[in-house]
Amino acid sequence: MDITLTSLETEHSALLKAKIAEQIASEGGWLPFSRYMEMALYEPGMGYYSAGAHKLGSGGDFTTAPELSPLFGSAICSTLLPVLEGLQEKGLPTQILEFGAGTGKLATSILSRLKDLGLSLDRYDIIEISPDLAQRQQERIGGLVKNLHISTECNWLSKLPTDFKGIILANEVIDAIPCDVIIYQNGFWYWYGVALEQDQLIWKSGSPVAQDLIPESLLTGNFSEGYVTELHAPANAWMRQVAKQLHTGLFLTLDYGFPENEYYHPQRLEGTLMAHHRHHAIQDPFHLPGLCDVTTHVEWSQIARSALAEDADDVYLTNQAAYLLDAGIGDIALELGDPSDPETFLPISNSLQKLLSEAEMGELFKAFAFSKRLEDILPGYTLEDLPGLRGRNRL
Repeated sequence: MDITLTSLETEHSALLKAKIAEQIASEGGWLPFSRYMEMALYEPGMGYYSAGAHKLGSGGDFTTAPELSPLFGSAICSTLLPVLEGLQEKGLPTQILEFGAGTGKLATSILSRLKDLGLSLDRYDIIEISPDLAQRQQERIGGLVKNLHISTECNWLSKLPTDFKGIILANEVIDAIPCDVIIYQNGFWYWYGVALEQDQLIWKSGSPVAQDLIPESLLTGNFSEGYVTELHAPANAWMRQVAKQLHTGLFLTLDYGFPENEYYHPQRLEGTLMAHHRHHAIQDPFHLPGLCDVTTHVEWSQIARSALAEDADDVYLTNQAAYLLDAGIGDIALELGDPSDPETFLPISNSLQKLLSEAEMGELFKAFAFSKRLEDILPGYTLEDLPGLRGRNRL
């Protein structure tokens, strides 16, 4: 991969790498991968999401579904509208809280669609840790609210409110929560962390993993020597906190990943960690720290268990294609363009292809949701139950 870096980019990455090296030394020469990933993404002023680099869209490092087309946000409204109307009937505020709102395109798609559908949202709040993305969100959403005369109050929050009543959204958020890595060696699982050798960041085995931290699939499966995978304690703790603070409403997230039996498949030899830089996928998570996004696929079964542990009423999972088709994305596409007019409909068709195709985002990306105290106002979309978990088969 031949990508030319500016001198500032090279210096930025070198400074963060030096700080990571100092952390490794202070920890005795070995650093848990979760701590490395936290520094690479979130170190104040230096990490990928806390520095000022352009991240999303054609000029960034990756493109998310809301960036592809407003169809994505419009389809999601088919899920949100009945819930919001139900909250309204109960005398509760109609409010949405979005984690990690990217450039604000999902928010603007939702606000525009809800206005078209005749619902005036009371609040649309955002929790965003990236300063440059927060600025872009404020500019984009502020412009929409002004131009369309939308009365919705928009705020940027620093933390999750307690006893929240409404809808919580998180598009491609869980994949960026730091994970730990483990390796199978000589019949045991060991922590797989980061060390420094000749000024290079390298993988190095650590101490054995306590058995009570290992998923059942990894204790009973037949794994080859050197098999590497991830554990997701921080993501599961985040999910428990969100579920705990959601008093009444719906949580919906879309992200790439697998349920436990697929995630920890014996043939998935090298785990799911990946780095991204300027639309290139990179296998080495130590490549250009601070300049690369580092992500891991979501292990949905434990995410669901975490929500249920905090009294979620039901959990739901399906692939993105099935979810968006159930939500009527095809009909919404026909509202936006005439299929007999290739000039206007071709971009719409291309966006549908990327969102729905098995070879693109349709199968790997999943829609996961849980509800609390919404038994009488759940919209009627069919999703699959997670194997072995409590949860109705309807959303």
